[in-house]
Amino acid sequence: MMPPVYLDHNATTPVDPQVLDAMLPYLRSEFGNPSSTYSLGRRAREAIETARGQVADLISAFADEIVFTSGGTEASNIAIRGGAGSGGLRRDIVTTNIEHPATDACCEILAREGFSVHRVQANADGLVEPASFRECVGEATALVTVIHAQNEIGTLQPIAGISAIARRHGALMHADAAQSVGKIAVDVRALGVDLMSIAGHKLYAPKGVGAVFIRRGLDIPSVLVGAGQEHGRRPGTENVPYIVALGSACKIAALKLDEESARQRHLTDTLLHRLETEIPDIVLTGHREFRLPNTLNVLFPGVSGRRLLELCPEVMASNGSACHADQEQASAILTGIGLDPEMALGAVRLSVGRRTTMNDIEVAASALAAAWRGLHPQSGRNSDPAIRGAHP
Repeated sequence: MMPPVYLDHNATTPVDPQVLDAMLPYLRSEFGNPSSTYSLGRRAREAIETARGQVADLISAFADEIVFTSGGTEASNIAIRGGAGSGGLRRDIVTTNIEHPATDACCEILAREGFSVHRVQANADGLVEPASFRECVGEATALVTVIHAQNEIGTLQPIAGISAIARRHGALMHADAAQSVGKIAVDVRALGVDLMSIAGHKLYAPKGVGAVFIRRGLDIPSVLVGAGQEHGRRPGTENVPYIVALGSACKIAALKLDEESARQRHLTDTLLHRLETEIPDIVLTGHREFRLPNTLNVLFPGVSGRRLLELCPEVMASNGSACHADQEQASAILTGIGLDPEMALGAVRLSVGRRTTMNDIEVAASALAAAWRGLHPQSGRNSDPAIRGAHP
């Protein structure tokens, strides 16, 4: 039997073989502590600084603006909670209603600490318009934090336009770029951000490593306390092999970015066309143009997306719904952009990657369509108990 087609690269990516080769020496013979002054430690320090430059090059930053973390969630904590703490008497935070839970959780903590949190509503395409920020960003705003590429629907946000408004009022601008870095060109200068989150496992590095961009000259308080690693911004002995892996992944991404982005856009366009041909009422969520090239989030009519994937072992993908003891709940992101909750239960996120082939797309399209027909008879009557409200 052929292995199933992996279409969940927004959840995580396989470690690139070249990345694995780069990190292995630092799990074997090059095990030194980068704070040690003898040769073994110095080589570890040099490896970290090389990786720092590789991450910086991918996003057009300076090397000293990169701080290594355990992943995107920690990066966002440092950026959002640290950034808000640097605002002095400014006590307002502005974000959106379609953020990743890492951002939402940080904002909830800040709200409990006395900050006011304003959430800008995204439109039906999943876009947040810069004009909407003019109404809530002002002299009391400490930080604006917006996801660059929405992780479920792939919509790309107009960060440069939003950051211009933040800058006009002296507020800091943070972008959660965990899903976009390595998939599309990301330039911190062009975006106008002060802070940005990066997650290694979204761009073919291992899970457990990430980085936060902190603009030069910006002094934000540390969320953690300890020794002086990473200029005191992220104390703790550095995870040398994983940092090397992230640097290697960023170097590879930079070399392949334009070509791979175009190839993946062709794959997702083909997949969408095939699904629309076989399932006439299928709906693409998010923006058709301003989205990640590798991402489709589609609503299969009249069925539960979770049930559909259970009956389609040929495809590994995800949906945004949450299944509880006796019911299934629609994704908060999809209902947040105005979708009917019952319709949103049909959501399936399909995200391609470097290993995805056109044959994978053909196999996946056929299998998904067949699974849908199995749940949705041609008579038009809905046979899926998850949609009818029965036990999923």
